[in-house]
Amino acid sequence: MHLIRLCLITFPPLLSMTINAETIEVDIAGLTCPFCVHCLQRQLEKLPHISTVDISLKHRKVRIVSTDYKIDIKLIKNTVINAGFTPVKIRTMSDEQ
Repeated sequence: MHLIRLCLITFPPLLSMTINAETIEVDIAGLTCPFCVHCLQRQLEKLPHISTVDISLKHRKVRIVSTDYKIDIKLIKNTVINAGFTPVKIRTMSDEQ
């Protein structure tokens, strides 16, 4: 009983980060070369509250992680379009799952 209480008191920031984390995966059309990956990654990393951007050229997918805030899907979609690519499918996943 005491050990559980100690963990909850010691690690509340860790618990809240896990609860609020969100991941978005976007299938991208037009992603054809390493330069495309670099350009898109630079644009997405400029967005507020984004902690990680991983892009797979092979699978033509982007995984975006936010640890503090809910990700604005419209902002992600517009950023992808403004970078010259087409978001084909967008999936939202919570780290709680």
